[in-house]
Amino acid sequence: MNSKLRTSAATAALALATTGLTGLTTTASAHTTAPTAACPTLKISAGWYGDNKARIERLIADHCGHRGDKGDKGRKPVAVFDWDNTVIKNDVGDATLYWLLRNDRIKPPRHGDWTTTSRWLTPEAAGALAAACPTGVRTLPTATDTGCADEILSVYGKGATTGGEAAFAGYDHRRIEPAYAWLAQLLHGWTARQVRSFAAAARAENLAAPQGATQQVGSAQVTGWVRYYDQQRDLIRALRDGGFDVWIVSASPEPVVDVWAAGVGVGPSHAVGIRNTTEDGRLTSHLKGCGTVRDGEDAMITYIDGKRCWINQEILGVHGPAAERVQPAARRQVFAAGDSDTDVTFLRDATGLRLVLNRNKNELMCRAYENGDGRWLVNPMFIEPKKQKTSPYPCATTGYTATDGTAGPVRRADGSVVPDQQDSVY
Repeated sequence: MNSKLRTSAATAALALATTGLTGLTTTASAHTTAPTAACPTLKISAGWYGDNKARIERLIADHCGHRGDKGDKGRKPVAVFDWDNTVIKNDVGDATLYWLLRNDRIKPPRHGDWTTTSRWLTPEAAGALAAACPTGVRTLPTATDTGCADEILSVYGKGATTGGEAAFAGYDHRRIEPAYAWLAQLLHGWTARQVRSFAAAARAENLAAPQGATQQVGSAQVTGWVRYYDQQRDLIRALRDGGFDVWIVSASPEPVVDVWAAGVGVGPSHAVGIRNTTEDGRLTSHLKGCGTVRDGEDAMITYIDGKRCWINQEILGVHGPAAERVQPAARRQVFAAGDSDTDVTFLRDATGLRLVLNRNKNELMCRAYENGDGRWLVNPMFIEPKKQKTSPYPCATTGYTATDGTAGPVRRADGSVVPDQQDSVY
């Protein structure tokens, strides 16, 4: 959808929401430039590990004042943030699904056929959902129907039925996570504006709840709170003030991301999430495509290698097969931030600094701790940081997930294997 149209469509919800690669550039990685009085600095020091804050400030100083009026054909330097557990603590997709289930806001699938909600759903999962959830209703009564709520929760959260059978199969594990996509697909039948209103209600509840709160959904007790990281809000502010073009790229549904991103000053024109196709103004159970994946093929979301494609397409203006490939260094994002293996590809593409919040995710931490080009920054989570991982990350054996889901060694660009890494930032 055109950015201007998306900005206009999201206005009402945003009012609620505001309460190893080659060719790397050297400018962004220089560590000799000190911040000047004219360049923004980070106002919050607490929570930053070692010299991470100072290095980020030097990066901003390297680009300070670049507002599209010189070099790079007028392009601002780009900064890209993942969202869940990177800019906020906990997961806004989870928070939204819990709200939908507690408030009877999921529509049953067409003709009661759950396979229409995801092409990757297994027959076993479709059967389990059909057995647990009623048909012939406008919305599923998941606020009171514990069996239906539990089955949806299990398929989404565990990737398995309540009986333990695999819920999804046959997909490319580096382009899509079907459970993440399924949340967006379960929004079928609603308008984007309605989904933003649901997300705004969930946002208000989760920000008001005390830290550590839980809530009951079906028969389960699940997380009931979310918090913005003050340090990341401060960082986004400093980057924008320093002339960066700041974007959010998340594997949550885009209308949900729009609502939450407003809380750090990022509007819907600069937030990219999982995008549904639409019919007569309402979301369908199919997804927009990227690169060689066409709309409705449901095979490329903002996930691992898919994040590269969506960044190239939506931020850098690269379309078609080229969107799936690494771009020349001068075109890529200068700064990137993430917390999970789902972020590893777009972080590797960043030419300046790559900020990783340590959640003990194998492939990401293997890349970050090896730090072959000196551009990776590892920081503990700003709220409830993980304790030190006592065993090494299995980089040399099983740290990498292949397209078919099998585990293997993490490799450098030249094919050599990254050795196991010890956890040292916690």
